[in-house]
Amino acid sequence: MPPIQTLTVLGATGSIGVNTLDVVARYPERYRVYALTGASQIDKLLAQALQFRPRYVVVLDEASADRLARELKLAGSETEVLCGAAALEAVSTAPEVDAVMAAIVGAAGMRPTLAAARAGKRVLLANKETLVLAGRLFMDAINASGAELLPIDSEHNAIYQVLPRAHREHPYGQTLADVGVKRIILTASGGPFRTRAAETFAAITPEEAVKHPNWAMGRKISVDSASLMNKGLEVIEARWLFNAPPSEIAVVVHPQSIVHSMVEYADGSVLAQLGTPDMRTPIAYGMAYPERVDAGVKSLDLFSVGRLDFEAPDLARFPCLRLAFEALEAGGAATAVLNAANEVAVAAFLDRRLSFPGIAALNESVLGALAGLPADSLEALMQADAAARESATAWLAREGVPC
Repeated sequence: MPPIQTLTVLGATGSIGVNTLDVVARYPERYRVYALTGASQIDKLLAQALQFRPRYVVVLDEASADRLARELKLAGSETEVLCGAAALEAVSTAPEVDAVMAAIVGAAGMRPTLAAARAGKRVLLANKETLVLAGRLFMDAINASGAELLPIDSEHNAIYQVLPRAHREHPYGQTLADVGVKRIILTASGGPFRTRAAETFAAITPEEAVKHPNWAMGRKISVDSASLMNKGLEVIEARWLFNAPPSEIAVVVHPQSIVHSMVEYADGSVLAQLGTPDMRTPIAYGMAYPERVDAGVKSLDLFSVGRLDFEAPDLARFPCLRLAFEALEAGGAATAVLNAANEVAVAAFLDRRLSFPGIAALNESVLGALAGLPADSLEALMQADAAARESATAWLAREGVPC
């Protein structure tokens, strides 16, 4: 029997957090929850705390903290309630914690995730912004502390599974070419508008954009998937996770989302990881690595799938993917700038203040204006993030978008 693994779940009420706790519930003899964190879904966080009995729950505002503490006490729970950004870092670095599921969406998840890396934890990385904002700093922290890094995004987890073990565990000990890898191939579903006529994009509604054809995800990431920005962010992640230059990363549209990604080797072999679209597979893989455990996922039935299709991404209709490659090539804080601008753009779209094509237009404008900012420290990156948000807000004002 393996030793009990103590876990902090950053972003417990989101889809990744919920699926993580589903795996935990299947193996109470293997996993113990140290802390759960959440921002807005307080009722769900309360229910999770009562079920999993963590030592701490963390929220960001005092009103939510007071309410949670009161209701937990009434229920006879001994779980303590903490509040604020510093508490997120504290529960990510506590000596009792073995692994941290980093699933807070957006830039807010970067600091506690980076803190977990510096503390030498097993980091189960589902927060893509950490690498998009501060990829080099984060990987330097992983390498310096000896932390374990296991990607949870289905595409990166797939690549991790089919890379040579020496490279996936120590990607900066050698290059991809040194281990016989020619390129990494990320698959993309193409989103809900893969076949929709470009001239109708201006009429796309938030309700249409959040209906992903294969995955159940949050609103922001669903919009990113629809614009292919999510795939662009994954390209940036792959660059840092696997020590892969942009020239050795490719994207292929695969509507069925059965092949989660591939690795092409120098001898012509292409190794792929396939499976039913279910985030519990990469979550369980990361939590139990190097073992494999039953995650409760339905077996893949290739006969019912019937066919697997592949096509090139259309960068003219979905320019956000092109912008991600351009930001990588630009270097410096360009990827942080692009990510921040995109967060502002998606929020405006979801608030019905910006059209769907406006997301890419805003992103391209801000990236062009601020791509040269430095990235030599976390402070510089956060300044670039703030500058990009300010620039994006100014762009919206210039375009007459209401506040």
